[in-house]
Amino acid sequence: MDADVAKLVGEQRLVEAARLSSERGDAHGASLLYERACEWRCAAVEALRAGEAGRALDLAVEGGDDDTADRAARLVASDAASVDASTARLAERGRHGWAARVLEASGRALEAAAAWERAGDTMRAAAAFAGGGKALDAARVLEAALRRDPAARGVAVALGSLLQRFGKHEAAVRVLQRVPRDSQERIDALAQLVPAFERMGLTRAAVGAAIELAALGGTPRRDEPGAPEALPSRLFGRYDVVREVASSPSAHVLECIDAVRGERVAVKILAAWDARGSGRDALVRFEREVRAMRSLEHPHVVPFRDFIPDAPAIVLAWMAGGTLEKMLAESGALAPRHAVEIACAVLSALADAHRLGILHRDVKPANVLFDESAGARLGDFGVAHLGDLSTTATAGTFGTLAYMSPEQREGRPATTRSDVFAVGAMLQEMLTGERASPNASPPAPSRAHRQLDARHDALVRVLTAPDPNDRPAGASEARSALLALPWPMLADSLSTREAGHRRASERPRESRAARRLVDSSVDEWTGRAVERVPLSERALVRARAFAQSDHPALQMVLRADRDDGALWLAAPGGYPLDRPLAADERSGLEEALRALHRAGVVHGSVDADHVVVTPRGIMLLFAGDPDSTAVPDGDWLALSRLLIHLRRH
Repeated sequence: MDADVAKLVGEQRLVEAARLSSERGDAHGASLLYERACEWRCAAVEALRAGEAGRALDLAVEGGDDDTADRAARLVASDAASVDASTARLAERGRHGWAARVLEASGRALEAAAAWERAGDTMRAAAAFAGGGKALDAARVLEAALRRDPAARGVAVALGSLLQRFGKHEAAVRVLQRVPRDSQERIDALAQLVPAFERMGLTRAAVGAAIELAALGGTPRRDEPGAPEALPSRLFGRYDVVREVASSPSAHVLECIDAVRGERVAVKILAAWDARGSGRDALVRFEREVRAMRSLEHPHVVPFRDFIPDAPAIVLAWMAGGTLEKMLAESGALAPRHAVEIACAVLSALADAHRLGILHRDVKPANVLFDESAGARLGDFGVAHLGDLSTTATAGTFGTLAYMSPEQREGRPATTRSDVFAVGAMLQEMLTGERASPNASPPAPSRAHRQLDARHDALVRVLTAPDPNDRPAGASEARSALLALPWPMLADSLSTREAGHRRASERPRESRAARRLVDSSVDEWTGRAVERVPLSERALVRARAFAQSDHPALQMVLRADRDDGALWLAAPGGYPLDRPLAADERSGLEEALRALHRAGVVHGSVDADHVVVTPRGIMLLFAGDPDSTAVPDGDWLALSRLLIHLRRH
């Protein structure tokens, strides 16, 4: 601050001081002075000039300057490290709409959808859920809005459009017919009704709706050229379609409800094919997967349910926990014990497959799935070979290069040791957070986790040895070697990247955690909002249980900072629970408690202070020092009391 500005400040002429500071090129100082004078809009503009997008967004929102806030939000969204901290601040202040804009601009559609829902913007919430592949959540939001306000015609049209898109024509007609003739949304409703009646075979109703629509100057809404055909509501007379979850040139995977068993399943349908070329190859691989899945009944293999040869299609148990690929993308490196548990589960499945003469040949994170209990299961045996363990596969045809053994990449025969290599490459990635590269030496696990040492590094090197003869002879031997070493349960990480990649100048000179937010700090290395609680042996035991449980409804434990005497927890960035729980939210809390109890820990503080609504859903917060006499039944009793209290209020 120069002398002239300081003089004006001393005379309490803050606005004049801010203007002078701005004219002399000190945008940061001008912003601070305008903020002191409560001139939020000017403060926001100057903060933006100073390159402080996060502050600019906070100030612009406070001052109601939507244009500046919009520009700042786009800048925040372009910096992934700033998104969590910025949206947490906005959520704390109840600015859920702006938090949603930032999340949406950063490509995090589902988190944006949840934020739009909290902001009360039903249409945007539904659009974001649908865009993120969560059609059921989109329908839930729209249906809830209609229950609150049956006269919300625009919501009815949006729900009808969503139902129509996913082949639920009867349900779409019921909703769209509620839009009255004198409503301005009637044209949009009729545009949906005409094709819905046609698909249901109701010709007379379709003609009547078309005549009314033409009189109003509208035209029926048809599928866009090249748009995917709407999914039928029921497949093979038994499987009610929920949504399409994945597709490839050779197959489509649908989430369905088995009307006979009443369970959720995955239906994998072979895409259009013929008896020649790649179509025939795809069919051969599909039939091979069926034979492999039928012959394998293992607790760590995705369970086989049915085969429909006329389609052809295979029906598998639904894996509600997603894939390892998704987990790694969201969390980076895993706690060592958790990573080894997953690797051992896959090796156990492979040992059984190898015993039956089946090589998987495409072990990778996308093919490791988690069931409702977070148990790891190996799936997708489509490129497996039965009976001939020496079959050759070229790198250009099958597998993913990062997890493919050197012999497979060179076109040499695959063996059981090739599958072991793939598990080793996955373990390397789970421990370090970095995918292996065929052309570069991977980082040592001990450089990512404080409690790992040369023994762990050596074992991972053996599993991924270039020469197959240097690897364990089979999956069982590899699993035994992993279980012979101690693996810490807590992610006591040195870094989320290889230490050698961080220049000395990037490391903060003092504490890595800078106090910036109310009741929380910011990790200066990652920009992530964190909470720090005192580190004690008792708290460490509980933190290990939270980390081992690894449930999305439990507050995430990030690291144990022994030098600072603190546990680092991910700041939830939510707000206190002040409403009744939805069925899925209650189920999530119950699953989280079961996971903690299985890990040998009682929460002991299940109350309104420890249950919050976050951008990712309901979360049970960490409780470091509960009553030493607490028992699991006490947790369930406390949860029941909380639910009763919320229903009454």
